[in-house]
Amino acid sequence: MGGEVAELIVEYAAALARCGGADTVRLVAYGADGDEIQILLLLGQGVSVMAESSKVDMPELDNRDVVSYMRQRLARTGVAPSSRPLDPETDSIFAFEDDFNFDS
Repeated sequence: MGGEVAELIVEYAAALARCGGADTVRLVAYGADGDEIQILLLLGQGVSVMAESSKVDMPELDNRDVVSYMRQRLARTGVAPSSRPLDPETDSIFAFEDDFNFDS
């Protein structure tokens, strides 16, 4: 699955955990052997979810329906996002510290 989908899953899981909810989402992804697979994820409080980046030369799979669903559900929760991206101009730890006001 693509990076946008992976980040959205983590964000949706965090929002569900913060408001005490749970949900399942079904996605298409590539398995370890490179074949297209369907995955079913349980998201909610007490469920660990992580996303890992990788470099592949495969086309991004179509998860538009579930992306739309998760975005609609996130909008309805009214829960603020749990994270912010790092400064896109630099990937240094100093940019991270500046983004989160660790100096204050």
